[in-house]
Amino acid sequence: MALTYVAIATTTVGSGGAANITFSSIPQTYTDLLVLLSARSEGTDGDSFFTINANSGANYSYRRLSLSDNTVTTNSSSGATGGYWAFIPPSTYTSNTFGNVSLYIPNYTSSNNKSFSVDGVSETNSTNTVSRLVAGLWAQTSAITSLEFTTYGADLEQYSTATLYGIKNTV
Repeated sequence: MALTYVAIATTTVGSGGAANITFSSIPQTYTDLLVLLSARSEGTDGDSFFTINANSGANYSYRRLSLSDNTVTTNSSSGATGGYWAFIPPSTYTSNTFGNVSLYIPNYTSSNNKSFSVDGVSETNSTNTVSRLVAGLWAQTSAITSLEFTTYGADLEQYSTATLYGIKNTV
């Protein structure tokens, strides 16, 4: 089975930063969604989150595996008010370094709860690197029509970019 990736939309943060990157009116004609991001936070905390369909209720859960400075840690959350997106470079990291993140959501139009996976990496061009893998669930049965990405307590920096892809299985 071949997969076809179609770029639905791309957003690049302009001068002065932005509180979020949002994709709305997501077409319901694909099998899966993929979001590729290159981002940086204007704040001092690089933790980032996303919401589905503007839903910030306590119905997200995830399990996270982190590798930072050769130390592996795990973390999980249940009943969270947003999906864990990734760790992106905060303002305390080397200037002009951006983190790269992929978010994959299979079967986004189904009437089942929605699973997601995240793979991200950030670095400072010195000693600190952060790599994270996340497996999560949005415990809602609605089809996904919008996604919003934010950082913890700060804006996304200028030139942060996200592209939303629709994936179709072609048989």
